[in-house]
Amino acid sequence: MPTDQSRYSAEETARRGDQIYERAIRPNVETTHYGKVVAIDIDTESYIIADNALAASERLLKQYPKAEIWCVRVGHRGLHRIGGRPLKRVP
Repeated sequence: MPTDQSRYSAEETARRGDQIYERAIRPNVETTHYGKVVAIDIDTESYIIADNALAASERLLKQYPKAEIWCVRVGHRGLHRIGGRPLKRVP
């Protein structure tokens, strides 16, 4: 099965995704969607909020089949964590 090649490097996707999140999305979701995942199309700046990255990405791809997706967990520094210690809320 053929797969689409990303138009951007991983670093460029991360840079653009984080920039869009901080500038345009975070102020709108931080207090109401803590812990949810935001999937962002870095080309259109459209986004979907869901409980996990797979659900958010699938819903975004239904709307934008060619989306270049970057995911962010609301209120956390990383999307996933390793280990059993809960994280403190990030202001």
